[in-house]
Amino acid sequence: MRHLTAADIAAFEKIYRLNLVNSITGYKPANLIGTASAAGATNLAIFSSVIHLGSAPAVLGIVTRPATVPRHTYENIKATGCYTINHVPADRVAAAHYTSAEFGRDESEFDQCGFTAEYRDDFPAPYVAECQIGIGLRLKEELPIHNGTVLLVGEVEHVYLPETVLRADGTLDLQQAGAICISGLDGYHQVTPLASFAYARPGQGPQPK
Repeated sequence: MRHLTAADIAAFEKIYRLNLVNSITGYKPANLIGTASAAGATNLAIFSSVIHLGSAPAVLGIVTRPATVPRHTYENIKATGCYTINHVPADRVAAAHYTSAEFGRDESEFDQCGFTAEYRDDFPAPYVAECQIGIGLRLKEELPIHNGTVLLVGEVEHVYLPETVLRADGTLDLQQAGAICISGLDGYHQVTPLASFAYARPGQGPQPK
């Protein structure tokens, strides 16, 4: 078994190090973050850093990269306080990845990458019409991290999804929704269900659901 220390990782060539550290966490959710500036200019960017932070109230987090260069998603969220999280469908994976290109401030990734901005229920941030699952959030907290990244904490105000995706117990059939996941920086994967278990209780062992 190979052993890598912090010193080893720091010494690697930049791209190799980026690939390694982005891969060691395993599979991550693939989401498109939809935002609009205060003037209404739309922006769309792929993120793999969406995390669950709590259910009562429903709170999700995203991590943004250091603002050493213009970060349009971060700037728009700060300006309006609102954003959407949209599950990337398998049939739009190439277009979703293309949103990571460095488009200019006056270029909307919705237009450049072939997605449709859709506003719902007077929420100020655009959803992605091509995505089956969309979540509208309002920024509640901004937590700086020591490496210059920022954890943005948002409270869920809206969820849109097909009735057929929502199961009786509240879980989602993500396979039916066509949702995918990411490995590393640029690897995309479809997911096949493996198993589902009941709530774990001591003394019972793992119980199938």
